[in-house]
Amino acid sequence: MRRRESVVTGYGRALLRLLAYPVLLVVTVLVAGFALARDWDPERVSPFFLMGVVLYLAVLERLVPYERDWQPTAAEWRWYGIWFVLTMLASAFAQFLVTGLMTLVATGHPALPLWAELPLTLLAGSLVGYVTHRLGHTNRHLWKLHGVHHVPAKVNVANNGVNHVLDIVFSQGCVQLLLAAVGFSAHSVLASGLFVAAQGYFIHANIDVRIGPFNHVLASPEQHRLHHSTQLAEAGHYGSDLSVWDHLFGSFTWRPGRTPAAVGLHDPTSFPRTGDVLGSLLHPVRRSPRPREAEAAGEAPVAPTDGRQGA
Repeated sequence: MRRRESVVTGYGRALLRLLAYPVLLVVTVLVAGFALARDWDPERVSPFFLMGVVLYLAVLERLVPYERDWQPTAAEWRWYGIWFVLTMLASAFAQFLVTGLMTLVATGHPALPLWAELPLTLLAGSLVGYVTHRLGHTNRHLWKLHGVHHVPAKVNVANNGVNHVLDIVFSQGCVQLLLAAVGFSAHSVLASGLFVAAQGYFIHANIDVRIGPFNHVLASPEQHRLHHSTQLAEAGHYGSDLSVWDHLFGSFTWRPGRTPAAVGLHDPTSFPRTGDVLGSLLHPVRRSPRPREAEAAGEAPVAPTDGRQGA
């Protein structure tokens, strides 16, 4: 009897690994469809949808974890919860900054039908997201913001919300400004936004799933774990929704079976720990010690750019 139960459990886990991502995509399409058909308020749809995605992926992390040691502890859940709220507030603020422009530019009667406009909205937003993410790693000033996200030495759905508020305002503000300036309709922005949000948390999920050749089109947890690698040669993967830009701009490093030896910062002492929320928020404005000052304090000299950065 015990042997049969273990076999059933094994089949069940295999089924979960197979269906986890397709179910997420189908639900995302259904929610987007209902939201557009019933003209739901995006400010209400998006937060509830996001919380549902986080809950779904958190359950899968328990059932089919990629790395059991990456599951959040009780203390980490508390800190991650604070960061999640800050990220949500920063995202809302970024949306607020461009609401006026969206109202002026976006039209209720776009030149293209929704089915043609939607992929263009997704591609445009994805490209800007790729560029701002890559700048967050290559620009020393932006890295002081974005590096906060790379502090945890594990990758899971909970710490996807660990972000400096200014990093969120910058990255999401740029995406929203572009979509508004081009004049994409509010419907296409909402639908693509739901997909991007689902993808953002999916790629961070600590679940043992593989999407095979679809890795060359869509971002996945397999790729994003490499992005968090401490080894810059395998990091790359700045696309959080689509992987086509990583292919186009030479930052695609994934291959079947490739996994990071370790994730986090190359120099863990270069940023405050995740639990130090105030210290992390103030980190960008704190002066880095000069080489002589660092040596006098018995510390390693601080390089102009952190070791986790990469082109």
